[in-house]
Amino acid sequence: MSVSDEEYAPPKYAQIVTAIRRKIADGTYPPGSQLPSETQLVREFAVSRPTVVRALQVLQLRGIIDREHGKGSYVKTPPPGSDDAPSRPGRAVLDRVEAAEGGAVIEVGSHPAPANVAAMLSLPERTPVMMRRVLLSEADEPCELITFWCPIELAEGTDLGRQVPLTVSVRQHLQGARGLRLDHVVERLAARHPLPHEAKVLGLGKSAAVLGVLARVYDASGRPVLVIDIALPGALHELEDAYTL
Repeated sequence: MSVSDEEYAPPKYAQIVTAIRRKIADGTYPPGSQLPSETQLVREFAVSRPTVVRALQVLQLRGIIDREHGKGSYVKTPPPGSDDAPSRPGRAVLDRVEAAEGGAVIEVGSHPAPANVAAMLSLPERTPVMMRRVLLSEADEPCELITFWCPIELAEGTDLGRQVPLTVSVRQHLQGARGLRLDHVVERLAARHPLPHEAKVLGLGKSAAVLGVLARVYDASGRPVLVIDIALPGALHELEDAYTL
């Protein structure tokens, strides 16, 4: 029995992601330029607005575009010496501006480090660390839960412990407030069920699928200075890529 090509076709939003990335690569949308509005993209691809929003979320998650609330989406300008590889989720989170993305800070404060976080920060288990938890939503639907874990001494003098969205990226804030230059990220992606607090905040069932990203961030000296735990509802996110052979 033959199977039609449509059954193997990627989801509509993934097709939009691929199409926009091709236009960025061929110069149709050069770095710094503004993408067409959501309404224009809906018309161009003949899809619903949520499908377009989801595609833009994926592009932002990869660090390919910036989205400014009320203004639109812009192609990011790659830093000097960068390659064409897509940004990973950890780097995208570090460069995101909470206030511009409508992020809601739902929990902050000193918290005993969980065993895995303590190990990643080279700290004894249950050492107090600064925890910051931010929820991102699109069209009133929770779409991403981000938890930052930072050693107390590094969080002092920063706004990581304040329950207000940051007006600059976490990377810029740590560099400006502490002179801390973030150098590289090691991250792990896993498909899993949501933890109890994730299920509650993201409105998911206990058996729902989430993409969990656990990223360890190092400074220029090779010291781990930050752990980022990202929970992405599986029904809203799919990491897809296209590349030449």
